[in-house]
Amino acid sequence: MLGPVILAASRSDRLRRVVSAAPVTKPVVNRFIPGETVDQIVPIIVDATSRGLELTMDVVGEDITTPEQAAAARDAYLELIEHLKVLDLGTRAEMSVKLSMFGQSLPAPAATPGGGGSAPAFRSGHELALANVRPVVEAAAAIGTTVTLDAEDHTTLDSMFAIHEELRKDFPQTGCVIQAYLFRTEDDARRLAAAGSRVRLVKGAYKEPASVAYQEKAEIDKAYIRVLRVLMEGDGYPMVGSHDPRIVEIAQELARRAGRKPGDFEFQMLYGIRSEEHVRLAREGHRMRVYTAYGTDWYGYFMRRLAEKPANLLFFLRSVLTKN
Repeated sequence: MLGPVILAASRSDRLRRVVSAAPVTKPVVNRFIPGETVDQIVPIIVDATSRGLELTMDVVGEDITTPEQAAAARDAYLELIEHLKVLDLGTRAEMSVKLSMFGQSLPAPAATPGGGGSAPAFRSGHELALANVRPVVEAAAAIGTTVTLDAEDHTTLDSMFAIHEELRKDFPQTGCVIQAYLFRTEDDARRLAAAGSRVRLVKGAYKEPASVAYQEKAEIDKAYIRVLRVLMEGDGYPMVGSHDPRIVEIAQELARRAGRKPGDFEFQMLYGIRSEEHVRLAREGHRMRVYTAYGTDWYGYFMRRLAEKPANLLFFLRSVLTKN
């Protein structure tokens, strides 16, 4: 019941100010977001990869309102890639991007009165997002790694999938994310489970209406397993985004039935959640990738982590109540 309330709070500027100002917030946020700058995050990358883990890096931030902010998001990823180039980790450190950060939802520029002036730089947010994300994908490929396009709310998905398809023409290793709680996802999985594809399956962390998404946990779990079976039996590369021990066990069994070896799929979990399980799976020979976010615009990301799992909210509240 608390999940939808917390997700609504993630969009509240007033609550953003309250939570950000609370003295206890920063130490708790650090559990999920270990740094604000790329220089702070490099030691985290080095430590994780030295322990056999892989990473997907996310520069947090979504609610941009200008093309200049979208360009700044692009540049933040390009800066990250320059640091990854020095580390020479290849696909052990990839990147995840939210197209909303790259301008996907921005309105097209208003037409110049009378038709004068130069043509606008972009005709739609979709076009702007593609123009901004392409150099990031190109730079990632140049250092031997790749990019995964994160899924956001259901109204953005057709644009995301179209950009994914366009990028894969030149960079076929570009991945995407699908969300089990959406009714459309089984069909999306069948379309995407083709040779060369990389698809991360998650349960979903946005507040979606009952007209497009399952609302009950049991229904979402069943949908997750159905979609996971489609991916495991397909010809692509499944990425299992879940902390649920039961899902982890089922994924291993579905992989075995499909004839997949440990290197033919991977697990993905969030930084700061079930960290011992990250190491255990890696030691067993599985590819274990840790979704690691950093940056100053952490509020929306942090609130969704609280909404996803009651234990995360309890952890936060316990920290508040026991703070001296």
